[in-house]
Amino acid sequence: MDKMKFESPNLTDKNIEKLAALFPNCITETADENGKLKKAVNFEMLRAMLSEDIAEGDEAYEFTWVGKKAAIAEANKPIRKTLRPCKEESVNWDTTENLYIEGDNLEVLKLLQESYLNKVKMIYIDPPYNTGNDFIYRDEFVMSKQEYTEGIGQLDEEGNQLFRNTETNGRFHSDWCSMIYSRLMLARNLLTDDGVIFISIDDNEVENLKKICDEVFGADNFICNFVWKSKLGKVGTTSTISAVHEYILCYSKNITNVSFKMIEKLSEGRKENLRQWGVADRREDRPSMFYPIIINDIQVYPIKEDGSEGRWRVGEEMSKQLLSAGVLELEEKNGKYNIYRKFPAGVSLTPYDTLLLDNIGTTAKGAAMLSELGLGKIFDFSKPVNLIKHFSLLATTGNDIILDFFSGSATTAHAVMQLNADDGGHRKFIMVQLPEETDENSESYKAGYTNICEIGKERIRRAGAKILSEYESAHSTLNSQHSTLDTGFRVFKLDDTNMEDVYYTPAETDQQMLANLENNIKPDRTDLDLLFGCLLDWGLPLSMPYKSEQIESVTVHTYNDGDLIACFDKSIPESVIKTIAKRKPLRAVFRDDSFADSPSKINVGEIFKMLSPDTRVRVI
Repeated sequence: MDKMKFESPNLTDKNIEKLAALFPNCITETADENGKLKKAVNFEMLRAMLSEDIAEGDEAYEFTWVGKKAAIAEANKPIRKTLRPCKEESVNWDTTENLYIEGDNLEVLKLLQESYLNKVKMIYIDPPYNTGNDFIYRDEFVMSKQEYTEGIGQLDEEGNQLFRNTETNGRFHSDWCSMIYSRLMLARNLLTDDGVIFISIDDNEVENLKKICDEVFGADNFICNFVWKSKLGKVGTTSTISAVHEYILCYSKNITNVSFKMIEKLSEGRKENLRQWGVADRREDRPSMFYPIIINDIQVYPIKEDGSEGRWRVGEEMSKQLLSAGVLELEEKNGKYNIYRKFPAGVSLTPYDTLLLDNIGTTAKGAAMLSELGLGKIFDFSKPVNLIKHFSLLATTGNDIILDFFSGSATTAHAVMQLNADDGGHRKFIMVQLPEETDENSESYKAGYTNICEIGKERIRRAGAKILSEYESAHSTLNSQHSTLDTGFRVFKLDDTNMEDVYYTPAETDQQMLANLENNIKPDRTDLDLLFGCLLDWGLPLSMPYKSEQIESVTVHTYNDGDLIACFDKSIPESVIKTIAKRKPLRAVFRDDSFADSPSKINVGEIFKMLSPDTRVRVI
């Protein structure tokens, strides 16, 4: 039986696998740090395969900064972390499909790479705007002032700084670009093929963000740049210019698959003059569209009011089809004839604008919404619910997943629940937020919220209760037509791996060390910790139902009706192993020390081969 790896995927290895599928002759083998063979890319061969399209020299068009390579490497590097379930802080743990995850979003995104690969329909993020100061996301590749100076070559041979007071802006732009680049690389993997991302930003980084998104998502997948009027008045502006807008960049995973909703309006019947008016309305402009149309034995040419020759809006073949459909109407005025095309009453579709005016909500409206929930002055600059609802309405339907990995006050979760209540959808949200501590002098801290996550969770609880109450009241007589609205959420917290170091380096552990260790699992970890750690490792979603039961005094966990069955007890009877195998789960996992000896473990494999040969069995 194989062991669970309990490590986020190495995205460099996965990229090599993708290259191998396209260019198998460009893949070779090399030794890793332990002397084991691993796949590697023969770049000389790859260059030969792509020789006509390789950018040579220093004149290729590119966007770069000090630290970009480190940011890419960090995004691809695996980590040994886990998400620990926190039932006591959750709402409707057993039934909800929504997630709230506390932790650094770079590491959380790495852990979600397999469970949510190609499964997220929409991402909305409101990352920290770059104000020229250090920000809270202090990644390993974010540089000190000295490191930045060295990176751009501003030290002489003796280590003396060559220029003063010129690098600060560049360093903070570089740090910000590195921070967002690595996260967007990971986020793109999670989007469905028709998925989209919306990113709020202001003037400080909008140009850099667009260049980064062009790289990560592809310039061809740029959809638009929404301009949102975020403020009503001249707040926080200079004396001459009032900056009252922000931007929301929108990119797709694959623009050919994207289909946004459009505005539906009931239209009354109308008619349209079939003769061209205004621009290019002469016979010589489109000679092929000057011909007679015969209605009621009357031959009509597209003659203009001044008697000059005009042209029809459609070609002769199309006019015959319109005649056959009965939608052309002859009209006489002052002895002259004209022809109109009739349009029946119905539903008209028009696209939404990229200009989002204040009727969609402002930052003041976002603050007012928090006040309605009894959270006034608790959180600064919260986005309005209607703004996120607008994007969710454009881009998602029914059961789609919506992710926000800079969730802040959890406006996105609020918007998803409200939109589901409005249109009967079953969208699910995943919120990710760093538990950044609140300032001791802030209103948040005084109200008992020691970090931002506490605010976000409480906002979802209060908003969910309000939305659910209003929803149930509105649909009290229509219960048979409406399923229960999901306003709950499962809380998970980022933590170090469940496993002791010996689990990852058994070859480096001598017998004496093994004798001093009871097992390779950390002593403070519960069955639930281990279960959800296995889900992440096996690439299963974290939102499905599960049950725990006692079989012959042994605890057995069944996830999503057999996607996985786990038992983490010691000394599991063979009869329990057979009971599990007879249920034919897709996956089964046990502790390595659940079996008395190697023959007992081998016997487990034989039992599954006999009773459930398709089950994948692993141990931890």
